[in-house]
Parts: sequence; structure tokens; C-alpha cells
Amino acid sequence: MSDDPQRIEVLPILPSLDIAETLAFYRDQLGFAATYETPDYLIVRRQEMELHFRLTGNRAFCESSAVYLRGGRIGALHREYSEKAVPTLTPLEVRPWNMEEFFIHDPHGNLLRFARIPGR
Repeated sequence: MSDDPQRIEVLPILPSLDIAETLAFYRDQLGFAATYETPDYLIVRRQEMELHFRLTGNRAFCESSAVYLRGGRIGALHREYSEKAVPTLTPLEVRPWNMEEFFIHDPHGNLLRFARIPGR
């Protein structure tokens, strides 16, 4: 979170089939901490990354949702997630669009795409 009052932050709201299961995955596997939790809404944060989740009963919403997280510490995150053996973690690779990326699907199907400009 920035102290700049003029900054506009974009915070995705992803669907969750089970808020407690979502929190467990993001906390235990990806290193996020809950900053707000109710039975139907969750906010998790890790450094400057913040994700919001809303409860849904429709798996199709989860399986068609994605968020793109871009920044220079992606390599360190990939190493950390590899050491933890995070399920669905893909290799860190330079894609045809010249971004170095890896992907993770959370337990409900939301796609997390982590990226950086190659060499950063």
C-alpha cells in the first residue's frame, strides 16, 4: 500500500468456493496473511500484493478467473514456491510475449500469473 494519496490501486476480487480453504492455501502455500475475513469475504496480503475473495457456489466462476502479478521479485517467489512444492506451480519461463512468467492454480481454479521483464 502506498502513502501517495493520488495513487490508484487495482485490487482483484476473485471467487472462492470456500473462504477457509482459500485462506489456508494462500497463507500456508503462498505466504499471504489474512487482513480481513468473514464467512463470505476474504482479503489476503503479502508485501504489496493484495487479493480479495468473495464466496460463490459456482466453480465455473473460479475456473474462468485470473490475476496477473508483475514485478521484480518473481524469481525469488518462484524459488520459494518450488521449495514448498506448491501444487500446480509451473516452471519460470520466458513466454513468446517476452515476459518471464510462472503460473499457479489455486484449489478452486483461479489462475495466478506471476511475471517480470526478463533479466530483472
